[in-house]
Amino acid sequence: MQKFSLIAAALLAAPLAADAQTGSVYTYRCTSKEGKKYYGSTIPPQCYGRPVEQLNNQGLVVRRIDPEGDEKAREEKEAALAKAKQTEAASREDLRRGRALLATYTSERDIEDARQRALQDNEGAVREVVGKIDALKKKRSGYESEIALYKDPANKKGEVPARLTADLRNSEIDLKAQEELLAAKKKEVIVINSKYDDDKKRYLELTRGTTLSK
Repeated sequence: MQKFSLIAAALLAAPLAADAQTGSVYTYRCTSKEGKKYYGSTIPPQCYGRPVEQLNNQGLVVRRIDPEGDEKAREEKEAALAKAKQTEAASREDLRRGRALLATYTSERDIEDARQRALQDNEGAVREVVGKIDALKKKRSGYESEIALYKDPANKKGEVPARLTADLRNSEIDLKAQEELLAAKKKEVIVINSKYDDDKKRYLELTRGTTLSK
């Protein structure tokens, strides 16, 4: 209703409409939800949000104003403009990426070499994380063995030191973090291959007849 009121208010603020050639003076008419008709030299407040008819001085309808239809048309126009801007932006980005791709690679071999370097870097990172996991497991095992000695009644070593319990807990936290990192690094292989597959496909498109605009 507020949107309709704004449209009606804009029309209400305009002076009495007149045809410059015929001198005909127009008035406005609408029908309320209850069926009552309202007239005015400008749109009556009771007509806000309602379809309005514009009449000439002979009482003939010369124009129909549908606030809901006007608002819908405005929204559709704005949506179309927004979509056009998005399409244009996507086109510019595609053009930019294409130029960057051609500036980075000079052949398919370059793309495959880059893929192998990325995969090798990933393999190195995986090995590093696996080494950390092995070290943390050994450390955790050592803490567990030491705690077991304290808990063995035959040793009579007393209560388990708080420091030892904290060390075990921290080692388990660190181990979990490294295991999650390892899982993420292994998944990166899929991401790497997908990236270079896309690069290769786009490179072939650009070098087999498609020319980038300057």
